Amino acid sequence: MAFCNKIGNLLRQGATQSTQAPVSSMLNYLRHMSSSKLFIGGLSYNVDDQSLRDAFTTYGDVVEARVITDRETGRSRGFGFVNFTSEESATSALSMDGQVVILCC
Repeated sequence: MAFCNKIGNLLRQGATQSTQAPVSSMLNYLRHMSSSKLFIGGLSYNVDDQSLRDAFTTYGDVVEARVITDRETGRSRGFGFVNFTSEESATSALSMDGQVVILCC
């Protein structure tokens, strides 16, 4: 329960801080979860696992990129996780913090 509250607070903070980001932005902020895993918040609802992976492959080898979806509707919940093979790649991707990435169909 505490973990869910923490995630909710992070999402609310990101939503209030990113007033200039358009609705179609892919991410608004990153959070460092562990040595090689990043929390990605502020995702657009049309982002899927593959597009999230593609956005982060320039920073290193991505082991897994996962967009969290609602169980009932299957719709994105607006956040996900990217797991890298090395801590250096994850640290490099942290430099993307606050950037807006627009997905093009």
